[in-house]
Amino acid sequence: MTISVIIPTFNEAETIGKLVYDLRTYGRNSLTDLLVVDGGSTDQTVELARQAGARVVLAPQCGRACQMNYGATLTSGQLLYFVHADVQVNPDFVSDIQQAITRGNDAGCYRFRFASSNRLLRLNSYGTRFSGLMSRGGDQTLFITRTLFNQLNGFQKRYVIMEDFDMIARIRKSGRFCIIPKDVVVSARKYEVNSWLRVQIANLTAFSLFFMKVDPIYIAQTYKRMLRHPYVNR
Repeated sequence: MTISVIIPTFNEAETIGKLVYDLRTYGRNSLTDLLVVDGGSTDQTVELARQAGARVVLAPQCGRACQMNYGATLTSGQLLYFVHADVQVNPDFVSDIQQAITRGNDAGCYRFRFASSNRLLRLNSYGTRFSGLMSRGGDQTLFITRTLFNQLNGFQKRYVIMEDFDMIARIRKSGRFCIIPKDVVVSARKYEVNSWLRVQIANLTAFSLFFMKVDPIYIAQTYKRMLRHPYVNR
């Protein structure tokens, strides 16, 4: 089973080089594609991604959902693996994903832990071992068969935020979704700029609006107003 890795980016110069290097190192000859889909970065994201060995394209429409959908059309792997730029992937991701699919799953993700010793963030990380939708998120990375991805028509581009939660909810209605009992490592930068409580309140607000089926544009605007962070205020 061939794997295409797709990374949506916007001003991720701080992390993209290491991520691409790690994916190439751990993926070896198992990756059909390693594609960075950029949303118009104004820093060195594009240059650093290319230097590290990724193929880089500029998305015709920015926004994580649109960028990931566009990347899927440019790749050929049987499995699609969507990875956020500030994640440290698990070294076993190729064998883990292939085994998960062999066991009859159509899609899945990892648990995560933060790159921080903060005890409250450890509590957040512990929650990712549970199956509820609120325990999920794009930072846990997402793999899916191309067949199911196409059947679902990819990510819904109207979700300018919460696109990963919408996708997982739809996957679970159409296929088998699993959580690999290993970790990826996620940046704690959002919490470092704000506070644990402030981010928790913002997350809970976004979840509530999502479950109430509020317009995603309004959810994104509300979320951005609640937090201070350059990666939030895109």
